[in-house]
Amino acid sequence: MGILAALGRGCKKLRLDWFIFSILVAVGVAALLPASGGTADVLGWVNKVGIALLFFLYGARMSPRDTLEGLKHWRLHTTVTALTFIVFPLLGLLSQAALKPLLGEGLASGVLFLTLVPSTVQSSITFVSIARGNVPAAIVSASASNLIGVVATPLLVIALMTATSGVHIDGSSIVEICVQLLLPYVLGQLLRPWVLPIMNKIGPKLGLYDKAVIVLVVYTAFSEAVSEGMFSQISWAEAGWLVLTCCVILAIVLGLTAAVGRLFHFSVADQRVVQFCGSKKSLATGMPMASVLFAGQPIGLLVLPLMVFHQIQLIVCAWLANRYGREYDAEHAAAS
Repeated sequence: MGILAALGRGCKKLRLDWFIFSILVAVGVAALLPASGGTADVLGWVNKVGIALLFFLYGARMSPRDTLEGLKHWRLHTTVTALTFIVFPLLGLLSQAALKPLLGEGLASGVLFLTLVPSTVQSSITFVSIARGNVPAAIVSASASNLIGVVATPLLVIALMTATSGVHIDGSSIVEICVQLLLPYVLGQLLRPWVLPIMNKIGPKLGLYDKAVIVLVVYTAFSEAVSEGMFSQISWAEAGWLVLTCCVILAIVLGLTAAVGRLFHFSVADQRVVQFCGSKKSLATGMPMASVLFAGQPIGLLVLPLMVFHQIQLIVCAWLANRYGREYDAEHAAAS
């Protein structure tokens, strides 16, 4: 117990994110002990049930009243939605010609996929709060992005990835998206008055379930990838180019979102919403979507860019939000 306590204190000092650590452990375990045979089949069904319940909880969390109130700020939310589902995909599509020789077909397709998924919810709202931005607007924008993404991401994958990346999506994938993601979300909305009190009693511990599902999906995806020899397909040079690509995409989008916020004459608080909600991509939504959309196909390479981008965006946006928050506090302290 003393050793565990010491490790816990050390992790706090180092600000270790246990979610990120768990994902890395899942990748490591998959590399050494990949699931196969009957175990892989069981994990596949567990993933399906877990993802359906995850989206049911997403639906139960989102208040219809908050959505209607937030929609009044339509210019802000339209801007965030356009950045997420138009500007980001254009960047991914335009980069394909340059990325395929550097990363190979699989990783380049993964970069395109990461540009098609919705924005994050929890971290976007957190960063807007730290930056002293408009938190209620961030809640609506980030949540609406995930709701729209349940429909928009599959359509974008069909329109862009089947034509340019050799990814096969048929009618059964769309049906499965509706059954496994959209239907649970709608049920969560309908049953919200009964489900939400139970969720409130459970409290923050419910967030552990969200993260556990993602870790399980990561382990399953990388188990399949290891069985198919994914790591032998990636060189150190390709890994380096992937990290650099994610950094460049994030830098471009952060610059664009900052410029758009000023160009549209949003308040400073709303500019923070545009920047943090419009520049992020959700691992929590993207991983389950990938496992449904690309069922029966090797998805290890397809989700690796999203995992890398997710970690980089957390580090960079945490630093940026803290800087904005300090500047806000200093300005208001001087004014008072």
